[in-house]
Amino acid sequence: MMNKYNSPYSATITGCAFLYNEFVRILPLLMDENVAELLKDEVQNNRILQVNSQKARQTFINEFKRRYCAVSASFWVHFVTLSEPAQRIGLLYAILKAYKLVFDFHFNVTIKRWNSVEQTLCKNDIMREFSKLSSMDAFVDSWTNNTKDRCASQYLTILRQSGLLQEKTDELQAPRL
Repeated sequence: MMNKYNSPYSATITGCAFLYNEFVRILPLLMDENVAELLKDEVQNNRILQVNSQKARQTFINEFKRRYCAVSASFWVHFVTLSEPAQRIGLLYAILKAYKLVFDFHFNVTIKRWNSVEQTLCKNDIMREFSKLSSMDAFVDSWTNNTKDRCASQYLTILRQSGLLQEKTDELQAPRL
């Protein structure tokens, strides 16, 4: 039986969506040798993020660290040289590496839809995948419908903000780099 201690899944994506602009502003701190001190200062003093709640700043910083650590340091050195559309795809890549739930949504639903005749993606498509995951993972099954709904919504937001999903039509599209 899966529980939160041995499940590969987490709902932490609900606390921190794509946040491209915020992540890019924090990236120099993540790349600095004094990262721990700089991030602690940012949570306390809010000089860069400009997020009112200290709790929200701490959540964002934790999730930004997770994304940063999900890929190699050399990836981020290259990342800062890219155009914004390419950086958005790069951030999507880091998110896919950092969150098993997002990875599974992407490869079990989005890629299949991309390769099918109907290249649209909606929340119901993601919720069907949640049903499959719930049947195989008791921890995911224990999440409330609201948590699952928020995870699905965040994933779709990530796709839109990375440039893979059109805002109004929910059609999948190739990124324009």
